[in-house]
Amino acid sequence: MSSSEPKCPVDHSSSTPTCPVDHGASKDSSKDSCPVDHTSRSTWSRFFSNTPNPAVSESSLSVEREVSSIPKPNDGNWVYPSEAQFYAAMARKNHNPQAVDMKTIVPIHNAVNERAWAEIMKWESGRGGEACGGVQLVNFKGRPNDKSPKARWNMLLGYAAPFDRHDWIVDRCGTRVRYVIDFYTGHNPQLPGNLSFYLDARPALDNWEGVKMRAENLFSTWYKRLAV
Repeated sequence: MSSSEPKCPVDHSSSTPTCPVDHGASKDSSKDSCPVDHTSRSTWSRFFSNTPNPAVSESSLSVEREVSSIPKPNDGNWVYPSEAQFYAAMARKNHNPQAVDMKTIVPIHNAVNERAWAEIMKWESGRGGEACGGVQLVNFKGRPNDKSPKARWNMLLGYAAPFDRHDWIVDRCGTRVRYVIDFYTGHNPQLPGNLSFYLDARPALDNWEGVKMRAENLFSTWYKRLAV
């Protein structure tokens, strides 16, 4: 597991109001709503103290936003919400956010999403997406209460359950692929006390393209082991 993830560049001038995270938001949610807890407060905010700190107030939260490395269907990249937007979105859903936690939640949210996209790009490598300008993220939904078949199987074998799940749908020159991403947490033994995240991203087995990609990956892994 890695305890640090790459951060995307800061765009101080961007006015794009949308984050790539859907999280199953209701119809009346604003476009910039991107609460980190994905429907239930315990999903992500449980990693933070939620201890009020009078030195950090809501008014002191940054309004600056980072542009992700994740392309949108039309042009440009998705833009992550600011600290102030995170706080406001969580407050609207009565999650009792603490301003001090936004300083930690926002960078982790952004870094984990960047890591998820990097894992998807590993699967997409060599599949022709560059022919039409690159693979794009169409939509993104949080499903923290839905365990994937693979996660359920691993839990039967005694492994820890993922604390969250996302489904990402990408477009590769007209071919759409749904990716399932299970999120696990732990602590890096080389960096005691530091929270780390492990992402298990793979194409869903709900169409021929996903089945083909998984089969090819399995064969490649098997072949490499034989070649050692």
